[in-house]
Amino acid sequence: MIVVTGATGNVGRALVERLAAADRPVRALTRDPQRADLPGHAEVVRFQPDDPAALFTGASGLFLYVQAAGDRTAEFLAAAREAGVRHVVFLSSAIIHEGADETHPIHVMHAGVERAVRDSGLEWTFLRPGAFATNAFQWAAQIRAGDTVRGVFGNGRSAPIHEDDIAAVAERALLDGGHEGAVHRLTGPEAISNADQVAAIGHALGRELTFTEVPPEEAGPELFPHVPPHALQGLLNTLRDSVGATPEITDTVEKITGTPARTFARWAKDHTADFRA
Repeated sequence: MIVVTGATGNVGRALVERLAAADRPVRALTRDPQRADLPGHAEVVRFQPDDPAALFTGASGLFLYVQAAGDRTAEFLAAAREAGVRHVVFLSSAIIHEGADETHPIHVMHAGVERAVRDSGLEWTFLRPGAFATNAFQWAAQIRAGDTVRGVFGNGRSAPIHEDDIAAVAERALLDGGHEGAVHRLTGPEAISNADQVAAIGHALGRELTFTEVPPEEAGPELFPHVPPHALQGLLNTLRDSVGATPEITDTVEKITGTPARTFARWAKDHTADFRA
């Protein structure tokens, strides 16, 4: 049995669907099982971090999302180990690397959980993806409303990764041997600017979309509806650093899954329904 936290998030949902399709026992943890809309043969369980032991009965593996247990991560992992879980795959972040700004709020959050996982006594695998293709959902409301997208750093480049490619690596790490103690850095296969991401979404929709640059000092929560206010400045700093930089590109997805990572254009085609009014 594999326990998946964040089961209704982008990566968690994709992982649950993969495990269910492979007829692997999977327990999907969600705070609202009635609205989860997960595969029928997945075991959907209400996530109650105050009683973690009940979540892990019969489980051998755990997929951990950074915000799953909050300040109680160590207790959560201890309960998993006590119940018989042997291996945890943690969805961390590529922001953790040698020479990184360790004060960045995203670094602080993920590094703290990595420490807790290392200290838990469980076997572990860390997945450190870079930019998520799903970050493009920040533009969804604007795209539904018209053909102009206001955003910051149009020339900023990244190698965004499809959420199902992350899930595919997580699946292999959980089901195959040899990933214990490994740190997998994950990216998409190519660098693409923010403005070109918007254009790719437009192409997938059969529309011509225009990216309009907004000065970062004028960027507020309305441009980043999915970003917690306390994390916005850190994100803007990261996006600023992407201008003129060459993003990291790895072939880890293909090495582990046997299938090349999908392009952003493919991601846009997979998600046209999310951008239609």
